[in-house]
Amino acid sequence: MHLIRHATLITPTQHAEDTAVLFNGAHIMAVGHDAVLHAPSDAQVIDGRGLLLVPGYIDLQLNGAFGSDFTADPTTIWPVSARLPQFGVTSYLPTVITSPLETIEQARVELLQSRPAGFRGAEPLGLHIEGPFLNIQKKGAHNHAYLRPADEEAAAAWSPDNGVRLVTLAPELPGATALIEDLASRGVVVSAGHSMATYEEALSGFAAGIRYGTHLFNAMPALGHRAPGLPAALLTQPGVVAGLIPDGIHVHPAVIRLIWAMKGPQGTNLVSDAMAALGMPPGTYLLNDFEVTVSETECRLAEGTLAGSILSIDEALRNLIDMTGCTIAEALATVTTTPAKLLGIEKERGDIAPGMIADMLLLTADLQVHTTIAAGEIVYN
Repeated sequence: MHLIRHATLITPTQHAEDTAVLFNGAHIMAVGHDAVLHAPSDAQVIDGRGLLLVPGYIDLQLNGAFGSDFTADPTTIWPVSARLPQFGVTSYLPTVITSPLETIEQARVELLQSRPAGFRGAEPLGLHIEGPFLNIQKKGAHNHAYLRPADEEAAAAWSPDNGVRLVTLAPELPGATALIEDLASRGVVVSAGHSMATYEEALSGFAAGIRYGTHLFNAMPALGHRAPGLPAALLTQPGVVAGLIPDGIHVHPAVIRLIWAMKGPQGTNLVSDAMAALGMPPGTYLLNDFEVTVSETECRLAEGTLAGSILSIDEALRNLIDMTGCTIAEALATVTTTPAKLLGIEKERGDIAPGMIADMLLLTADLQVHTTIAAGEIVYN
């Protein structure tokens, strides 16, 4: 049994100075005075003095890290997961981009059947399948050779129980409405992205079951005052969450401030969209079967197309605060309670409360990751 003492607790809904959290195994037992009251004398004490205690971060879009790309080699999911806690990630969606259906199936089987014994690290909650049902006009860094029409049969096995949590598709494709309805009925979060959808087509997609937008403003038509398109639909529709890459490259800080004013902490979800170069020096790395040139700040294909990011989710949180002036609690919602609610796991993850999984971080005053606790185990310190 572990007892965190003397930390400043900050969540999207709580702020408590000099508080305590008791956890045993994978779950939180008590918070605040009750934690101290019920802690056994032999509890292992973690001194949180001078540190902020916050929920673990959830990243809904991560393509790889530490030199490994999940689409090129799905077997790297577990070794990468073990190292992600250094960025404060305690759970996430390994993202597989447009590829042959056999590759997606390999990743799904890897996630379900190859968990290492005694695994410690960030929990892969299920796949984010980004493609192959995308609009070729907005393919970005996806290989057009693998794009295919919306196909219910191809996605027939996709569900949370079968290792698929989120699917990005273009809602304007023929047959997309039926596919959206089918996926949503099985509990898959359906996202609009890599799309040329008009405003009206986007609204039709939302009515069919789309609840998310993949990397807002990227791989979408430009926001126009007469043809507002998918971006305006995502910005103005309540209940639809917008994914955002706040690296200052994918979206200008001024536009991030506009997004924040429109969507706020319950409608904005920060993602890294990180690729294999995360945690690595500049150089050349794979995104599926494309080579990506990575500098100190960005990742691009040979012709200049952005290809993911090298943004970590803890840096994303700090950037949002710097760019918008929002509070720590508001920023935390975008990587904790908001993604947890979107996935339907808000009773398990995304907050610090009795009965929840003990995914927690101790941060320094400048929001750097000091200690990461995942499922009750210290996995980074």
